[in-house]
Amino acid sequence: MKKQSQVNIKNKRAHFDYEIGDTYTAGLVLTGTEIKSIRESRASLADSYCMIENGEVWVKGMHIAEYFYGTYNNHATRRDRKLLLNKKEIAKLQKSAADAGFTIVPIRLFISEKGYAKLVIGVGRGKKQYDKRQSIKERDDKRMLDRFMKK
Repeated sequence: MKKQSQVNIKNKRAHFDYEIGDTYTAGLVLTGTEIKSIRESRASLADSYCMIENGEVWVKGMHIAEYFYGTYNNHATRRDRKLLLNKKEIAKLQKSAADAGFTIVPIRLFISEKGYAKLVIGVGRGKKQYDKRQSIKERDDKRMLDRFMKK
């Protein structure tokens, strides 16, 4: 029986800044020191986004800290990383991201049961300022309701 991985790195701004529609789980092409840093939860999805270039999906701006025990073989912290998806999924992403106002956003980075790093990406439409205020209000109302229900 395999031990469940504790790595679950979330992009907290994704649901706040975007209305997420379709989501896809993609594999990542990583080097040895990158996967070791991810297993230590030393990665961040803040300010990262995905682009489609030449039929391939790339995540840009994702920060993976240098591995402490890595020597001269250590990786660059913010390099572009290729995502592994099927051709059909890439075609759907390309079609939906071509519409104005839509973008591909990384949502969550985790380690699968087999030990592979996976990235959940979603097609998101940017929220307006009043939409953000509304989501803050709903979150505060839910928090207040939970407090009264516990009493």
